[in-house]
Amino acid sequence: MKPKLLIFLFVLLSGVSFGQAKANTDVQAIKKSFTYFTSSIKNKKTDEAVNCMYPKFFTIVQKDQMKQILEMTYNNPFMKVDLLNMQFGTVEKPELINGEYFSVFNYLFNLKCNVGAMNDEMKKKVSSVLESRYGKKNVKYLDNEGAYLINAYMKAGAISTDRKYWKFVILEKQYKPELVKILPQKILDKF
Repeated sequence: MKPKLLIFLFVLLSGVSFGQAKANTDVQAIKKSFTYFTSSIKNKKTDEAVNCMYPKFFTIVQKDQMKQILEMTYNNPFMKVDLLNMQFGTVEKPELINGEYFSVFNYLFNLKCNVGAMNDEMKKKVSSVLESRYGKKNVKYLDNEGAYLINAYMKAGAISTDRKYWKFVILEKQYKPELVKILPQKILDKF
């Protein structure tokens, strides 16, 4: 009786361990791909960054338009944006939906937005936009540097067909009406 019980426990624990290993592999692959995506943005490699985005997203925003948005945001002479660092929060286990794997995860970006070249009126407008988007407590003005330090708490979706290479879409409530066209309802319900 004891050998059968031990074999049963071994098989049960092996199955649980394998499931954990697969989940950890998924999380590692998502983090690796997303880190590459954000590094591409930080290093102003907009073509590489755009290639990391979920292809169906380009049915909403054209690929060339997305590239221009990234270039205007991160190569703007009036407002220099630096991605200082990123930390991952919870990364959900991928779910297979309509032939694609979806995972939703949280992350924190520390951004520095230098507005020293702007006049006071423009700085106030930028401050208002940043505070409404990220929350007043997450935006701090560094007077001696003429820059805003921002803690940007974000959510993203990771999508893959093979669980090795992941593409991304940023999940923000203001974009939900457009994202309805490309994401499954189960994913839309998570933000």
